Amino acid sequence: MGVEELHEMQEHAEHAAHDASLLPVTFTMAVLAVVLAAITLLGHRAHTEELLFQSRATDQWAYYQAKNIRIHTEELLLDLLSVSALKDAEQADKLKEKDNRELERNREQLKEIEAEARSLESEVAREQRRANRFDLGEVCLEAAIVIATLTLLTKRREFWLLGIVMGVVGLGIAVTGFLVN
Repeated sequence: MGVEELHEMQEHAEHAAHDASLLPVTFTMAVLAVVLAAITLLGHRAHTEELLFQSRATDQWAYYQAKNIRIHTEELLLDLLSVSALKDAEQADKLKEKDNRELERNREQLKEIEAEARSLESEVAREQRRANRFDLGEVCLEAAIVIATLTLLTKRREFWLLGIVMGVVGLGIAVTGFLVN
């Protein structure tokens, strides 16, 4: 909510002070504004969490790629050792055995790294769904404030009731952001 919007709401509230029947409308608008601020904060935090998980997933995939390159390098070394004429066959066999153990260890780690990266990607998706719910709730609450403001301009209580309904819908949608799995 921008400065201009707050100034406009203040003007409407001052105008409503002259008409006591509009006092519940201004109170409703104030409550909706506070709820909107809270939902906006939750949405921003969910988006931040989404970005943090995305960064961690990207790092994990980079680690996966590095480990995969290492595996391919070890495989190439083993292939080279198997086709090369060697001066010390016993030493070469020890090196092959060591590289085979390292290769197996890296293959196992690769599976773990991939599982962690996929887990982080699912967290990204979950946080994105949460953020989307908060964002949609925020839009509904903003619309509720605008609709309730129409009551001050037109003095028609239908707009106030519609604003309340829209605010409840927005709050309901935002609350579902806590239920996302």
